[in-house]
Amino acid sequence: MLGAVYYLLLSINYLQHVFGNALNMKKIVYVGLFTLIMSLVSLSARAESTVGYFGFEPDIITNYIGASSKKMGYVRVTVDLMLSDNSDIAVVEHHTPLLRDAIVEILSKEPEEKIKSLTGREEIRAKCIEKLKSLLKEETGQEIIREVLFTKYLYH
Repeated sequence: MLGAVYYLLLSINYLQHVFGNALNMKKIVYVGLFTLIMSLVSLSARAESTVGYFGFEPDIITNYIGASSKKMGYVRVTVDLMLSDNSDIAVVEHHTPLLRDAIVEILSKEPEEKIKSLTGREEIRAKCIEKLKSLLKEETGQEIIREVLFTKYLYH
C-alpha cells in the first residue's frame, strides 16, 4: 500500500517536471487516483486466492493388466490434488492412505490400451477425481478436491 502511494507521488512529480504547468492539477490527480485504485485492485485479487495443492509422496506405482493375461505392466504416476481451500491440506494429509488406495485400485484394474492412450489416461483421471471426491465427501461432509492432476505419468 505504501509502495503504491509512493509511486503515485513520484508519478505526479515526474508529470509536473516534464509538462510543467501545461497539465492542470485536476488531470494529474485523476491519473494518480486511477493508478492507486488499479494497484489496490491487483493486490486484493492476489490475496483472495485460497487454492491449495497436495502432492502424494512417494509416487504411486502399481501393476496393470497387460495385453495378454501372462504379461503385466506397471505404471508410475505422480498425483497432485488441487484443493478448494488451502486450510484443507491437513484433512487430505490425514486421509492420504485411503486416497492412495483408491488410486491404486483404479489404476490396477485398467487394461494396457487404456493406460497407454491419452484418452484412456484422461478417463482414468476422471475416475480418480470422481472416486476421491466421493471418498472425502463421505469422510468429511465437504467438497474439498477441486481437481486431480497427473504431473508425471510413466508406464512400461
